[in-house]
Amino acid sequence: MPESLFFQLEEEKRARIIKAGIEEFGRQSYQEASTNHLVKVAGISKGSLFKYFASKEDLYFYLLDQVINDLIAGVSGEIESLQGDLFSVILRFAEVEFRWHFHNPDSYQLMKKAFSDQASVMYPKILERYNVTGDTMYEQILKGVDTKGLRWDKNKTMKIIKWVLEGFNEEFMKRYQHMEDVTVIKKDYMKELTEYLDMIRVGVDQEGQNSNLGGDGHV
Repeated sequence: MPESLFFQLEEEKRARIIKAGIEEFGRQSYQEASTNHLVKVAGISKGSLFKYFASKEDLYFYLLDQVINDLIAGVSGEIESLQGDLFSVILRFAEVEFRWHFHNPDSYQLMKKAFSDQASVMYPKILERYNVTGDTMYEQILKGVDTKGLRWDKNKTMKIIKWVLEGFNEEFMKRYQHMEDVTVIKKDYMKELTEYLDMIRVGVDQEGQNSNLGGDGHV
């Protein structure tokens, strides 16, 4: 958390520091991000910056918290209105999320770098810090899902979907971490995600033709 002095600043100055920080950490890895460049863009002294934040790490996580909270606030209304079958809900949420990314490119770059740069010293801390946030959003997304058409137990099916999404997202973001065009990324992401969900649908949908390997599929 920032020092109390930070919250005593004029709103415009706080916004300037936050904007400069998001741009710097979105443009560079955590290790390479320069607080010297950040304060120059923000129009403050380096001494002032570290009166507001105890360390570079403290600043980084404050900015990442801000970005994630903005994302949640920006899409939560649309998440609550998501209705339909499991697969269409997941695809519609992906579109909602990418729309937010498109309108917040600097924040998108910071999030993408934070959650895809496995070489960063911050990566293990990021995974640990935001695990609960991720689970909460996932539960919100699936709250309005119609599960009547599922072949298998709902909770187990949801776990499979979550595992696949987490693995797919991690692998996809690693491949695209150096690309900046959100429009191209969205097109490729939606295409690949649709293909994988279609593959899963055959195994979990009511009309799926998979053989029963050891039970009737209902728990």
